[in-house]
Amino acid sequence: MSTLTIFNAATEPIDEAPAAVTSRSIPAVLGADLEVPVKGGKLVSYANLDYAASAPCLEPVSAAVTAALPAYSSVHRGAGYASQLTTARYEQSRHTVRAFVGARPDDAVIFTRNTTDATNLLARCLPAGTTAVVFDTEHHASLLPWARSVRLAPPAFPGAAVRAADEALAGIEGPKLLVVTAASNVTGELWPIAALAHIAHRHGARILVDAAQLVPHRRLNLTALDLDYVVFSGHKLYAPFGAGALVGRRDWLAEGEPYLKGGGAVRSVEETIEWHDDPEPRHEAGTPNVLGAIALAAACDALSATGWTALVREEEELIARLRSGLASIEGVRELSLWGDDHPRVGIVSFTVAGYSAREVAEALSGEYGIGVRDGKFCAHPFVRHLLDVSDGGCEDDTASAVRASIGIGTTREHVDRLIKALRDLVAR
Repeated sequence: MSTLTIFNAATEPIDEAPAAVTSRSIPAVLGADLEVPVKGGKLVSYANLDYAASAPCLEPVSAAVTAALPAYSSVHRGAGYASQLTTARYEQSRHTVRAFVGARPDDAVIFTRNTTDATNLLARCLPAGTTAVVFDTEHHASLLPWARSVRLAPPAFPGAAVRAADEALAGIEGPKLLVVTAASNVTGELWPIAALAHIAHRHGARILVDAAQLVPHRRLNLTALDLDYVVFSGHKLYAPFGAGALVGRRDWLAEGEPYLKGGGAVRSVEETIEWHDDPEPRHEAGTPNVLGAIALAAACDALSATGWTALVREEEELIARLRSGLASIEGVRELSLWGDDHPRVGIVSFTVAGYSAREVAEALSGEYGIGVRDGKFCAHPFVRHLLDVSDGGCEDDTASAVRASIGIGTTREHVDRLIKALRDLVAR
């Protein structure tokens, strides 16, 4: 079985819209007309190139929350009309999220605060003695929650990732979980998650996929990819209302210790406590973030209704323009694990010779009205690897990069402004 073939099948978007869809059907984001102050006191339109940290709110998402507010009430335990309506909206959001990621009909959908929260919830539910296998390229949310783990070095190419996982899983006894990102939050590069899922299952392991950076850019089909669990955040999916989701197989979640202990998670409180067997109530004690769940579902609906062809086409044009511009500037180095031609989503990290990442980010903001991220992106081991820190490339406490990320609302002018600003900085 060809790893590359599995990789391509896993990451190509599946269009749900007619071929006639154009960028005009892509929903608008709030804040597109935001103006920010720059050096000299004037106002300029904001060039938001920090989508990978938190994406702005889509107009349909804001509208869904506004529509829900007049009847906002308690969920699950209220007899009044407003409570019943709010409960129905909350549970419909669960069905929408399940459909959005192509989950199996019996998969659990647990609403959480974000990707980190969802990953930690699963970590609490692992069978005793489970070993997590995780690459050093991962976000801290995937590196840190495990009681027992095996860390793998950054692979030189996708096939090496599959081989490393194969060898690591083969040497582990007992329950095991392979943890991997779908798209890197540092480089945007897509990982061969279908091939990795196949390897995991061949060794009797399960796989958890961090889809936080994938789902705003590409369609995900959990069932087709044969994934066991996926996690993602609303605030990266144009629904910045404090909700995320853990979606996947029910058995470990139904047997794990309740994530929070309180009302709703319990069937009976007598001399012995009887917890819910269903994962959703078991791990959603207390009053949930109802509006966050509604917002998350509205974002899922909006992206699905647009059709992935239009979204991907526009993104690929912009990311090619951005990367070409960066490559034309002497002293600017793009960070990449698997090379320039590897498929990726709209995320690019880079360094500028002669400047720290913070100096570049502050100049872009203060002089040009451009928002980017600087730092290690909660992926310290990976960034150190990409910057060759171990070889004396720079001191560990200053090893950082600049990240520009695009999404719905990004324009050619935003990209061109960034390229011109970097040329100006280098020319100094």
